[in-house]
Amino acid sequence: VEILDAKTREKLCFLDKVEPQATIAEIKNLFTKTQGKSLKDEDVLQKLPVGTTATLYFRDLGAQISWVTVFLTEYAGPLFIYLLFYFRVPFIYGHKYDFTSSRHSVVHLACICHSFHYVKRLLETLFVHRFSHGTMPLRNIFKNCTYYWGFAAWMAYYINHPLYTPPTYGAQQVKLALAIFVICQLGNFSIHMALRDLRPAGSKTRKIPYPTKNPFTWLFLLVSCPNYTYEVGSWIGFAIMTQCLPVALFSLVGFTQMTIWAKGKHRSYLKEFRDYPPLRMPIVPFLL
Repeated sequence: VEILDAKTREKLCFLDKVEPQATIAEIKNLFTKTQGKSLKDEDVLQKLPVGTTATLYFRDLGAQISWVTVFLTEYAGPLFIYLLFYFRVPFIYGHKYDFTSSRHSVVHLACICHSFHYVKRLLETLFVHRFSHGTMPLRNIFKNCTYYWGFAAWMAYYINHPLYTPPTYGAQQVKLALAIFVICQLGNFSIHMALRDLRPAGSKTRKIPYPTKNPFTWLFLLVSCPNYTYEVGSWIGFAIMTQCLPVALFSLVGFTQMTIWAKGKHRSYLKEFRDYPPLRMPIVPFLL
């Protein structure tokens, strides 16, 4: 089987003795083995399986941008956009509603919660998170901003609309939702701090995360990525608080994406650590 570059038609390799019954997946595995594995920045040449001569292959990853820049951009956008709708700037709801204020207390509470969430994210990006990779593809900033900014505008439009109606069960529903939101925000922050403490500054060391004395970290007993669990919980609380369909859809889409990330991280933990706790699930205790 001859493998060619799809763009240049240049021959990459020739796979010998491939069985006629071989699947495409098996051919992909053979190709990967012949091409070698990707090297990490911290790999030491002396420890690599090479002789006196080492051959390394360069791959152009395209335009890159720092993770910090991407995070700051995608989080600052929703904070600013939501406030435009909250203050009802001109050309959004009609001239007679310009810079008016909602009469419903839940609308003001929702603005506080939404703003708090994204301010927290911005501060965590600057002072808490330690990234194992310095950059990501430039195209990600457009994709991520479309997702975060678009949903923020959609949610804010309905929650701050002059015709918005409060939740069905009134103050009791709002108080329950607020409790869920606050607990999950505290939990999310606690997990981020615990993960930060696992990796010294300037290091890319990976360790198994375990619960600490902080009760919010005890969720590590059941899931590999409790930060995602708490994140989803926060948006569920916000959806209950506002009783707004766009928020529910945002929560669902976010849960779907975070489940994919959690499963990937869970598989990585299982592969890297033989003594990884067997009872943990990726994101939802006992289920998922």
